[in-house]
Amino acid sequence: MNPIPAFGLGTFRLKDQVVMDSVRNGIELGYRAIDTAQIYGNEAEVGDAIAASGAGRSDIFLTTKIWTDNYSRSKLVPSLKESLKKLRVDEVDLTLIHWPAPDNGVSLEEFMSALADAKAQGLTKHIGISNFNIELTKQAIAVVGRENIATNQIELSPYLQNRKLVEFLREQGIHVTSYMTLAYGKVLKDAVIGEIAKRHHATPAQVALAWALQLGYAVIPSSTKRENLASNLLSQQLRLTEEDMAQIAALERNGREVSPEGLAPVWD
Repeated sequence: MNPIPAFGLGTFRLKDQVVMDSVRNGIELGYRAIDTAQIYGNEAEVGDAIAASGAGRSDIFLTTKIWTDNYSRSKLVPSLKESLKKLRVDEVDLTLIHWPAPDNGVSLEEFMSALADAKAQGLTKHIGISNFNIELTKQAIAVVGRENIATNQIELSPYLQNRKLVEFLREQGIHVTSYMTLAYGKVLKDAVIGEIAKRHHATPAQVALAWALQLGYAVIPSSTKRENLASNLLSQQLRLTEEDMAQIAALERNGREVSPEGLAPVWD
């Protein structure tokens, strides 16, 4: 059974009071999955907001990601323990390797087996990867087994549909989590998405999120505005037609927004 909730709240680039408000509003509105990372510099605030929300620990699915500085066997588990302290929990639900970082001097075998150790020690219920291409996913599978990779969190939007990688992950039974589903807001201005939104009396953001959900991906959109957080949640009720889905499929343009040098792999 796939453990990843279909709809979550992202916290990338949100800091201090802004992230606390976003998480608090999100939980009040019904979000039950929160996605953060060591490099976001907001784990403590996310932890405070969850604690203040009054939500039970078992009600929240909490994800963090190990930063590249902490990939070595000697650093990964201690860094995750530090994250747990900041998040004010005994374990997270999911821990991901944030970027493959092929040139940072730590082998994939070392960081994947250290991540498996973290799971064995009860620091995280599930483990996974983020921003891995097909070849690196194969290597990760060789180290920990495909059944131990809960997801590959990848950039995915109507402008970057990543079909080869998605097809491979499906064959392996590895769930796809889509981040940047709105392509930094670019797809919200798209005429085709706008037309579909009009037909359904929906917003462009709801259409893009519903598209990803209908393809079976998990989504983790972020927002600082309560009304947008509420509106995004409604995408779960939106059913797009086959024609809508075909029109969005035709928007593919390899429109990648995120590919940091030294961290990103060679993309498929």
